[in-house]
Amino acid sequence: MAQRQDSDTESRRILERVERETSPGGTSFITRTAKGARDHVSAADADRSDPIDYWGTRIGRVLGLLIAIGLLAWLVYFATRGG
Repeated sequence: MAQRQDSDTESRRILERVERETSPGGTSFITRTAKGARDHVSAADADRSDPIDYWGTRIGRVLGLLIAIGLLAWLVYFATRGG
């Protein structure tokens, strides 16, 4: 009996989460992901009172993003070129 209650509770929790994520007032997964990526690259979580830490974080994250995009482009070029 306890296992059935746990299962029902878990099912309700999952349904409520799905409803929250798909409701018209809620934001979509893509919107939340894009906002999270933008906040990460723009160093929204960095300490703004320390300008060196703030700008160092921003520069490092932007360079990391550019390097990742460059490596991905190189991989696609290498794979499509055939070796």
